[in-house]
Amino acid sequence: MSILETLFSVAGKTAVVTGGAKGVGAMISQTLVAAGANIVIVGRGAEAGKAFADGLEGPGKAIFLAHDLGTGAGVEAAAVDIAARVPALNILVNNAGMFSAGAIEDASIDQWDRELGLNLRAPFFLAQKLLPQLKAASAPGDPARIISIGSIGALWGRSSNGAYAYGASKAAIHQLTRMMASDLTAQGITVNAIAPGFFPSDMTDGFFAAVPGLKDQVIGGIPAGRLGTSEDVGGVVLFLASRAGAYVSGTVLPVEGGLWQA
Repeated sequence: MSILETLFSVAGKTAVVTGGAKGVGAMISQTLVAAGANIVIVGRGAEAGKAFADGLEGPGKAIFLAHDLGTGAGVEAAAVDIAARVPALNILVNNAGMFSAGAIEDASIDQWDRELGLNLRAPFFLAQKLLPQLKAASAPGDPARIISIGSIGALWGRSSNGAYAYGASKAAIHQLTRMMASDLTAQGITVNAIAPGFFPSDMTDGFFAAVPGLKDQVIGGIPAGRLGTSEDVGGVVLFLASRAGAYVSGTVLPVEGGLWQA
């Protein structure tokens, strides 16, 4: 095996990807299975999720578990289900999330609570409840990994057409990543976040549909001149989850084609 294959290999590792059957989550699931990892996808929509998991191709394998991570009971049930199937967990990808946007006058408490519940509460408590499995997978030089999906919307000072709950929850994920890394890195678990820019997904499709011409406007403002692809986000996950990223913890890595940084 070459040095490059060794550095970026996740073959044989076990991963959980929440919301891993759609959008960015699906891109991450496809990449991990193609790279030889065995993954558990957690989400709603059992029939579609199972069909997606069964259709993934690669040396790795995938199964789908139907749970609603938007509720505390759903997180608890998912953790129990995962722990019963996965005694040692190398990689936890907290990707499941929801998005809403609108005028500040139209924001509702119920929607705010639902959004922060799925986007912020679920990643923290799922990681908390799976700590025994993450610690069981950790080895010297090869820590377990928690990778949470934040957002470029949590980096810039814009409302993104009124995505208040979404932006606030993702900014909290970025801070939570740093705080958890300060406690868990010494315990053999690295904690990092990815802040994606614009990738094809149901979420961005809805965002673009709300404002005619916005998609072209956004792409025109991205120095890379395009939306992100599965290789872009999948490659970053492979870096963070493999030996190449074993010494990286507490980071928030923008993956956005220079839209925010350049």
